[in-house]
Amino acid sequence: MKTNLWVHEDISLAKTLQKEFYLSPKLFEAAKEKIFAQSWQWLCCGNPVAEPSQCSPVSLLPGYLNEPLLLTTDAQGLPHCISNVCTHRGALLVQEACSAANIRCPYHGRLFGLDGSFKSMPEFKEVQNFPAPSDNLASLPLQSFAGNLFTRLRGEASFEQFFGPMQERLNWMPLDSFSYRPDLSKSYEVKAHWALYCENYLEGFHIPFVHPALNAALDFGNYRTELYQYSSLQLGIAKTGEACFDLPESSPDYGQNVAAYYYFVFPNLMFNFYPWGLSLNVVEPLQTDLTRVSFYSFVWKPEKLQTGAGADVDSTEYEDEAVVESVQQGIRSRFYEHGRYSVKHETGTHHFHRLIAEFMEREDT
Repeated sequence: MKTNLWVHEDISLAKTLQKEFYLSPKLFEAAKEKIFAQSWQWLCCGNPVAEPSQCSPVSLLPGYLNEPLLLTTDAQGLPHCISNVCTHRGALLVQEACSAANIRCPYHGRLFGLDGSFKSMPEFKEVQNFPAPSDNLASLPLQSFAGNLFTRLRGEASFEQFFGPMQERLNWMPLDSFSYRPDLSKSYEVKAHWALYCENYLEGFHIPFVHPALNAALDFGNYRTELYQYSSLQLGIAKTGEACFDLPESSPDYGQNVAAYYYFVFPNLMFNFYPWGLSLNVVEPLQTDLTRVSFYSFVWKPEKLQTGAGADVDSTEYEDEAVVESVQQGIRSRFYEHGRYSVKHETGTHHFHRLIAEFMEREDT
């Protein structure tokens, strides 16, 4: 499906994405394969298959991609992410977490190894050219970062292309020691298109107007954005006396009062690092005008909770929801088609729009 999306590379000349992208059900559906299936996506917190012979089913982006996957660890301790759909007639293989030496389809008994390899099938002796490679379960790449697992369905871009700049910048941070806190984690439903939510996150331009408490903690004059191939960083500098990181000399930001690292990984992952730990936000499309945003909290220094830029993520979220939902209503206007960008403050949003246009304009694969 070809679209007419295009954003000028020069931000001073560029117009924002045409509003059709946020309103069209066809483009919303097309983005499944064009954008989300081609990019790295969040699977789960922690590792539910840390021990050999464990299996755990997971749905990738439930409500949108809805891809049934299975996490396993084989007898040799090697982790795998494979399809959870039998290659015979499409039955779901594993319905709940379990321990097993192999995977047997509950429908007709086809047997697979924990790496997804076909092993056997009852009553198939007469079938010619069997088994074929297509009888194995599809195997997907699996990566771990900051206590979470990630995969992608298709595409050639490596994990390092998406996550590398963040990994390198924060390599001094003991991410594996952060503790997942379900009690501090929460999901929100926003009555707006997923991309509107993301592009709002990608600029600090609105902070003085929308977030009074956050604006009181951050030095807006020193707020800046850095762009990478498939990600970006917004560096929040603390005002004097506000909570900030105790940075080691090995950090490239040593000597600065960093209040927050706001990392965005295209197309829908937000890594908010505060002195207390990490708030990972996963943006999940549901409808053209409905998005679920799940916040997962990982605490590093509990004594620093409720301080600085990360003090009240709930209030900040509700403030963002109100303005994004307002935009969703406003772009339906007959008098709105495009906007322009602040050259100083909206480089992250411009970068995001150009990536959307790039992915959406690619030929189908």
